Amino acid sequence: MRHLLSTKSLSRDEAITLLDIAEDMADVANREVKKLPTLRGKTVVNLFFEDSTRTRISFEAAAKRLSADVINFSAKGSSVSKGESLKDTAQTLAAMGADGVVIRHPASGAPQVLAGSGWIDAGIINAGDGTHEHPTQALLDAFTIRRRLHGRASRGRGLDGVTVTIVGDILHSRVARSNLWLLDTLGAHVTFIAPPTLVPADTSGWPATIGYDLDAAIDAGPDVVMMLRIQAERMNAAFFPNSREYSRRWGLDDERFARLSSHSIVMHPGPMNRGLEISSAAADSERSTVREQVANGVSVRMAALYLLLSGDREDH
Repeated sequence: MRHLLSTKSLSRDEAITLLDIAEDMADVANREVKKLPTLRGKTVVNLFFEDSTRTRISFEAAAKRLSADVINFSAKGSSVSKGESLKDTAQTLAAMGADGVVIRHPASGAPQVLAGSGWIDAGIINAGDGTHEHPTQALLDAFTIRRRLHGRASRGRGLDGVTVTIVGDILHSRVARSNLWLLDTLGAHVTFIAPPTLVPADTSGWPATIGYDLDAAIDAGPDVVMMLRIQAERMNAAFFPNSREYSRRWGLDDERFARLSSHSIVMHPGPMNRGLEISSAAADSERSTVREQVANGVSVRMAALYLLLSGDREDH
């Protein structure tokens, strides 16, 4: 792979290969020495134009476990905020000899611009761009679902026939979009549940069922329920009346959690607003995969860095 910009462009075989490599990387975490020499001498830059401590630390841990050198570049308070362009920043990183760039940017499409620009000859990983995609989050979610369903027999498998209900702010969520494309590629059935104001105007090309009633979705007995984080600025922008109203209609509270099928998995990309989109009982239950998702994120990001940066990279 040359770059990892989107889950939409991943084939089923590519996605399963990446998940299988992540299984190998997860095994490394159980060893006494949690390091591989695979990327020794390579330099990975975390280029974050948006704050996200969790994602940055996850990529940093992944790169260091593969023995890469890591440079953290926070665009806030740097020359970027003084007017330096993405092109200037990329050329600076190229001069430093960056082999891989993990970029998070508030503008949708920024990683694609960087990958296709010719400004830098490095593998680009999209760590979240605008309201577009967040591919490694979707990959770690798929990895987590696959492990919960198949355990040690996960390798080589997709998610055929698995039903996944994703609840929350679909309109602004790059996690929802990346999960939609990847889950569909792996054979799962996706249902989106959201307030009507938080669903995009045109979802005609999306391989998903759109609904507005969380109770009906829960009663349908989905294999996976994924709650998305509601951001405070959405409330201020009048997408729904207030947090209590949102929680009452679209939150996974104790009563809804109790009605879930006994085999259902509860997921959340984090960080969670406990009591708003998810109750503490649901978040802390044995069916919740929230902590697993964090651990699996490192394994999946190790796999992505490995695929992009080990050996000779060819155009993909």
